[in-house]
Amino acid sequence: MLIRGKHFVTGQVVDVRVNDADGVIADVAPPDPACAPDLGGGNVFIAPGFLDIHINGFAGVDFQNPALTADDLARATREQLRHGTTQYLVTIVSEAHDRMAACFRAVSLSREERPELARAIPGFHLEGPYISAEDGPRGGHYVNAVRLPSWEEFQRFQEAAGGRIKLVTVAPELPGMTRFIEQAVISGVVVGIGHTAANEQQIADAVAAGATVATHLGNGSHAVLPRHANYIQVQLAEDRLNAAFIADGHHLPPYVVKNFIRAKGVVRSILVTDAVPPAGMPPGVYRYGRVEVEAKPNGLICLPGTPYLFGAATTLENCVANVIAWAGVSLADAVRMVTDNPARLLGLAPRVLEKGGSADLILFALENGRLRVTDAVVGGQHFSSTP
Repeated sequence: MLIRGKHFVTGQVVDVRVNDADGVIADVAPPDPACAPDLGGGNVFIAPGFLDIHINGFAGVDFQNPALTADDLARATREQLRHGTTQYLVTIVSEAHDRMAACFRAVSLSREERPELARAIPGFHLEGPYISAEDGPRGGHYVNAVRLPSWEEFQRFQEAAGGRIKLVTVAPELPGMTRFIEQAVISGVVVGIGHTAANEQQIADAVAAGATVATHLGNGSHAVLPRHANYIQVQLAEDRLNAAFIADGHHLPPYVVKNFIRAKGVVRSILVTDAVPPAGMPPGVYRYGRVEVEAKPNGLICLPGTPYLFGAATTLENCVANVIAWAGVSLADAVRMVTDNPARLLGLAPRVLEKGGSADLILFALENGRLRVTDAVVGGQHFSSTP
């Protein structure tokens, strides 16, 4: 397959040849006028597909549903492709052990049934249940579902997940958490700090033990904090921590996104959606786990009748466009925040537009400050973004 488009880094038009048999980039070269492309052209950009490390559901599909089927996951995956996300971590949140384990097993079984799902879902993000029980830091997690860290329980989760839990979000202040973080890191799991009320020393201890990312920094927090001595400032200043941001304009105002990215720098910044089932759906009331959430016309997801955020309705294509507009970063740097940066965090293969790289690719147009994905190529197969 020959794909033509403007390289997302240089802006120069290139021809990308893809080996359809193994889904690998065979060559990236200047355009050959004698060859007509199978896909794309000089008016669109080409980039690696996006990687979302924090997504709870999409297009009406709830990842917290123990009865989740391969058809459900395939629908969510297809809709994600339409918005440029070619891979994502299924995020499982705090609940009773048996329900969480059943969710892990449902996704694992679906991955075994469908090779395209195995490719799209490299693993899981376990968000909780070892997080703060305080109002504010706990966010939308059930108060009776959060608990102290248990390595034995985590191993049972990992068994249900087929060994594919790649990322776990924890609160450093919980008793026994430093040892838990050390064990997780030794086992090859990335540890994130989130839904926490930790002090400076507790955060320092977590980082020393191996925590490497701040989960949706600026959210899952108290509404009011001390002006200087607070866990957001501490994590921003900790150069050993990457940070994930929900750049949708609801979870973080534009000026906060700008400040956060400037503090962390492009290389340590990752964009995530924290999307929930109503994402990609019309406004209305939807079920997420065991509660109902409302999708507002302005893209806000909240508990019905309240202003409290309960996940997001955004996509990574929107987040990329937003950080370009709000933080003044280049297209290349914004794309890195949803491709190579999260891949590097998880220890996955680099997501680069180079010979020998994976041909998980997207084509997109930039129109009036917005990013519109037109096509995706995954494993040598073409997917149009037209519904």
